[in-house]
This record gives sequence, C-alpha cells and structure tokens, in this order.
Amino acid sequence: MLQQADLRDVTRDDTSLRRFLHGLPGVDQVGAESRAALLATRSIKTTAKAWALDIAIRMVDLTTLEGADTPGKVRALCAKARRPDPSDPSAPSVAAVCVYPDLVATAVEAVHGSPVAVASVATAFPSGRASLPTKLHDVKDAVAAGADEIDMVIDRGAFLAGRYLQVFEEIVATKEACGPAHLKVILETGELATLDNARRASWLALLAGGDFVKTSTGKVTPSATPPVALVLLEAVRDFAGATGERRGVKLAGGIRTAKQAVRFLVMVNEVAGEHWLDPSLFRFGASSLLNDLLLQRHKTHTGAYDGPDYVTVE
Repeated sequence: MLQQADLRDVTRDDTSLRRFLHGLPGVDQVGAESRAALLATRSIKTTAKAWALDIAIRMVDLTTLEGADTPGKVRALCAKARRPDPSDPSAPSVAAVCVYPDLVATAVEAVHGSPVAVASVATAFPSGRASLPTKLHDVKDAVAAGADEIDMVIDRGAFLAGRYLQVFEEIVATKEACGPAHLKVILETGELATLDNARRASWLALLAGGDFVKTSTGKVTPSATPPVALVLLEAVRDFAGATGERRGVKLAGGIRTAKQAVRFLVMVNEVAGEHWLDPSLFRFGASSLLNDLLLQRHKTHTGAYDGPDYVTVE
C-alpha cells in the first residue's frame, strides 16, 4: 500500500512523476472495449431497476453551462433539482446543480434548506487556457459565493506535452484554493486521445488530491464513452487499493437516457465495487438525462408510458 512518504517520493519532481505514470500497466484498448460491451449486455430485475433509477437521480449533477444562462434559468433548474417530479414527492432530489461561477450565489440561495449541493466549473472552463493566478481567482470567487464543489479543467496542452509536474502542481494549488469545497478534476478524455493517457491523467489527478476524476466538460466529443468510464473506475479502485482512500468518478457528456445510466451503474458495481454506488463517489453530469430517468421511473411505478410533457424541458 502506498504511504504518504511514497506519494511524496513519486511526485517530488517531473522525472519521478513521469517514471510512475509511464510505469502504470498499459490499457488493452480492444480488451477494454470488449469488457465495456459485455457489461452493457447485463440486465437487471424490475425491483433492482426501480432502485437503480432512484440512485441514478440522486447521482445527477443537473447542469447548465451556456453563455445565455440567466438567474431565472438557474432558479428554475434549482427548483427542478430540489423536486424533480412535482407530482411525486417520493422522487429523490439530485446531488447538485452545476453552474458558472457568476451564478453560484443565485443557485446557493435557490437550493437553501435542501440537500442539493452547488457545483461550479472554474479554472478557465472549458479550455483551461489561462494563467494559474487567473484560474485560482476563478476558484476562490466561486467558493466565496458558496460553492460546495469545484469542477476544474486540467491543462491538456501541458499534459500532452509531458509537463506532468505542471499539471500536478496546478491541481494541488486548486485543491488548496477550494478550502472546504470538494474538487472534481476534468480530464477532457476526448482530447487525451488514448486510454493510456486517460489512465495516466486519472492517477495524476488522484495523486494531486482530486476528490473526483471527471471525464469531460461536455463541450468535446467523444466524452463519457464506456471504455473511458472503465479506465477511470479502475483508476479509483486501484488507488483505493494502494492508499486506502476512496475517490469518486463523474461521467459527463453524451449520457442522455436511463438505459445508458443503468448500464454505467452496472459497470460501477462490477469494476469499482458497491461502495461506489453512492452519490458521494459517483456522479452523472447531465442536463437532459434527468427527464428520461423520471419518465422511466414513472413507467416502472405505474406501468404506463407518459408523453414528453410529463417532464419540464429546459
């Protein structure tokens, strides 16, 4: 098991960090794709499906990250986050709402008194192309406004150029700037090109103190593919085995249906383990996914299909 002294040794300089990251087992892409496809064929019973739909709702970070976002839109999103199905009070709240830093205060006020957390993207989202002082100012503004969670983006250019220590130190500095807020580290796996890079970036983020590793910003394709999800889940599982510390995974981008969400939950259980079937360790970053989860939940409970007007459309 890796001890604190071992972690300091691994990250003491760029050479040590590079040696560790490139010493990780390579990812068999064909094998990863095959296993992900096999897990997608698993079926679950009706009672398990009802549980899966509810836990999936509780794992959603309900997100709006558009240039045209307004306080009114954020308040409406927060109302839906608190009570996703106004006609059914048994429907659980989502995990969090995710907004830009300038709308954090609006969201904090709107979710007050509920279990819904407020997450904010920061560090020059979605590109990550800014100086470190600018990125940290972005984070501190969001935290000062009341954000419970920060979703940062790594500098993919630095990572792909092999400047691993620079990326590591930016994550460490961002974690410190978060104070009490949890840090989710967005890898933007669609730009990392290979599953080996996704594994290295995951371990880099975990070594630097990230509370979650996250697939993507949702602005780049491909994003949360099953093979990438498999690699991130293996990383947090292996990190927990090496250090005794459980960290989370957030899948974002392209997950729109309840069927997709349930398949990913099967993968979570099979790859990382049942401990990760909890909103504290697994999230979906999504906007439209919640609607399909609600439609499928109502179908499971009543046996009847609803029209699209059963749910609100953002």
